[in-house]
Amino acid sequence: ATPSNTHAPTRKLAVAAMEKKRVAIIGAGVSGLTACKHLLERGCRPAVFEADKLLGGVWARAPDCTSLQSERPMYQFSDFPWPESVTEVFPDRRQVADYLDAYARHFGVLDCVRFGHRVVGMEYVGVGEEEVVEWEEWAGCGEAFGSGEGEWRLNVANAEGNIEVHIWIDRRTRVFLDEVLPS
Repeated sequence: ATPSNTHAPTRKLAVAAMEKKRVAIIGAGVSGLTACKHLLERGCRPAVFEADKLLGGVWARAPDCTSLQSERPMYQFSDFPWPESVTEVFPDRRQVADYLDAYARHFGVLDCVRFGHRVVGMEYVGVGEEEVVEWEEWAGCGEAFGSGEGEWRLNVANAEGNIEVHIWIDRRTRVFLDEVLPS
């Protein structure tokens, strides 16, 4: 077998494992939209919790007089150009919001956004305080930290005022269990 064939089964297993992963993203602003898009491309099923009824983060609610401070080409996704109808060097708030909306629609991100869902709390439970203190991998090195015996609990208030508890079991499987509790 050639070197490229040697890793094919491993890659297929990695992709299959990724398809099962659910990931929580807080906010449907620029960062949340791009994170969701890239996770979808990798076979994950992200859930984007957006407190507002609109996507775009600060661009959804900025005053009408707001425009980009950077020139349009510097505020463009590398895989999604601005529409030809936007010719201004510094697009205004509405043009930016429309651009972000078009991006989300084009890449299927809107299907993942849960509008009107505000994250009101998050905690890691199931391990002792002494284990948490020993964790060294908090700096975003790409490696998981801790033993994997705990779980993340994400509390989300929905539009009706109910609190949804989303549990991310941290046994390196990244599984969400959803439960809705009355307020």
